Amino acid sequence: MFFAYGEKEITYLKQKDKRLAEIIDKIGMIEREVDTDLFSAVIHHIIGQQISTKAQATIWKRMNDQYGIINADTILSAGVSNLQSLGITFKKAEYITDFARKVKDGTFDINGIWEKSDEEAIKELSSLQGIGVWTAEMILLFCMQRPNVLSFGDLAIQRGMRMVYHHRKIDRKLFEKYRRRLSPYCSVASLYFWAVAGGAIPGMKDFAPKKQKRSSNPCRNDSLAASGI
Repeated sequence: MFFAYGEKEITYLKQKDKRLAEIIDKIGMIEREVDTDLFSAVIHHIIGQQISTKAQATIWKRMNDQYGIINADTILSAGVSNLQSLGITFKKAEYITDFARKVKDGTFDINGIWEKSDEEAIKELSSLQGIGVWTAEMILLFCMQRPNVLSFGDLAIQRGMRMVYHHRKIDRKLFEKYRRRLSPYCSVASLYFWAVAGGAIPGMKDFAPKKQKRSSNPCRNDSLAASGI
């Protein structure tokens, strides 16, 4: 299943933003997979933090092969040590187990999240161990398919915005200007900013000031990983 959007959202964004309209015309429709099972989506996102997309996919396949159905019962039955054997760090295994325990005993109302506003859902999700605001925002977009998610904390989103709008830096004030312009369909705009940041249109420049080279980190930032960069 892919994130659902169509002509209504595209037409609105193109009317609101000429530069984004050019990007949309060049790239066309974007198909981004979603996982509508909130329990597995939370675990999937915890696993994927600070590792590559490939590593995340490998661990996720191992988990599905091992347990079949990913729910609170299978996670609690597995335990931390067994989760670690799949390639998950001790800390992440603890986070996942704690989440499963809270769902099982009702401390965390996983079904009630669907009825909450974006702000309330982000607050509830980010109260979980291992889930920050950025991860909660990604869950809203790639699981709950909320239509108006644009993450200031996402490095790839900021990069895409710099490239589209020719800014050297996206500060909070500038970000809010574009967020207001693109609402209520910021989630669709996010897909295009990610695509641009990932090189979907050859030759587009990132206008950020050049920085001195640092030693490379083998693990990409989690926001870049989520965007597929």
